[in-house]
Amino acid sequence: MSPAVSKVILAYSGGLDTSVILKWLQEEYGCQVITLTCDLGQEEDLAGVEQKALATGAVRAYVEDVRDEFACGFLLPLLRSGAIYENRYLLGTSIARPLIGKRLVSLARAEGAEAIAHGATGKGNDQVRFELTANALAPDLAVIAPWRVWDLTSRSDLAAFAEKRGIPLSAASKRYSMDRNMLHLSFEGAELEDPWNEPGPGTYVLTVPPEQAPDTPEYVEIEYRAGDPVALNGEALSPAALLKRLNALGGRHGIGRIDMVENRFVGMKSRGVYETPGGAILHAAHRDLEGICLDREVMHLRDALIPRYAAAVYNGFWFSPERETLQAFMDKSQERVSGTVRLKLYKGTALPVGRKSPNSLFRLDLATFERDEVYRQADAAGFIRLNGLRIQGYGAEQFKNEISPAAGRTLP
Repeated sequence: MSPAVSKVILAYSGGLDTSVILKWLQEEYGCQVITLTCDLGQEEDLAGVEQKALATGAVRAYVEDVRDEFACGFLLPLLRSGAIYENRYLLGTSIARPLIGKRLVSLARAEGAEAIAHGATGKGNDQVRFELTANALAPDLAVIAPWRVWDLTSRSDLAAFAEKRGIPLSAASKRYSMDRNMLHLSFEGAELEDPWNEPGPGTYVLTVPPEQAPDTPEYVEIEYRAGDPVALNGEALSPAALLKRLNALGGRHGIGRIDMVENRFVGMKSRGVYETPGGAILHAAHRDLEGICLDREVMHLRDALIPRYAAAVYNGFWFSPERETLQAFMDKSQERVSGTVRLKLYKGTALPVGRKSPNSLFRLDLATFERDEVYRQADAAGFIRLNGLRIQGYGAEQFKNEISPAAGRTLP
């Protein structure tokens, strides 16, 4: 059990789990509980969350609008890096946890609390992300993780606990374990626990099935400045507003669905479905614009570092020296990435079809197939000859001894 505490800050959603945790903390520790609910652009009605927390026993309940901080301080740095975990996951849940953890710590300091608490389970990644954030920002704070210590082992146990104590239960029953913010919506559980099962229709919330998307493609233009998206179809928008608009556009065309089995940091494989319509469009546009703006060696070096950066975010090390050092490199690489990308949205795809930039490194006089006065093709022979010196004769003996499958004989 954690050290004795008199005041705890609880990350609170208003759902069954965190409502039970609120009451459990009071009974187990005899402490005051203050709740924190963060609006991350999940587009849920949070109007009744404060009243429910107070009715369940919280001494104070805070609902904080952190959408702009989330978009500018967390999503933009992530998107500038081009990070993607295991080549598929755009880190939608991972990137939100350090911000929630930061706000928990800030509120704990303001309220004089000795501990923070969360509703993440002992099998998931989120417990790691919350607690590593606390370790980085306030190592003196205790962290209470009820799922790791209490004897409630099922949703039925939680419901019985709540009913016995008069905690109001929602009439709605969620089939999946879900997490939503302005970047994505994730689904786990139910039929998804068998990797062979196709996701059910309930996993289509932000996006339509591609086969139900419009038969006519839609074109959009996204403008970037130093790696950050700043305008959509010529209209300047805040990062949060731009992403919200792209979520609607991408969702209408069935863009941004991922069904994958991933490697959790805690050691197990898990299957999840992710809807990230706006993020998928921004990722495609950003990578495409880099094609004409980034120097080859800078791009290749950055690409080599993406797995390290993505792992730092996924594993909960947002507030770490390695992530911040990598971020400095990522941001430096983006200084020239300004311009506009035109994309065609159609049946689950966001296909870049045009790009332009004042910093373009593309030279038509070098790349043209027509007559040019710049590139001397004969120079290529010397380039190849010099690069071939290192491997000259390498593998010659092995090649001589190979058998030709077609002729059935040793090659001359």
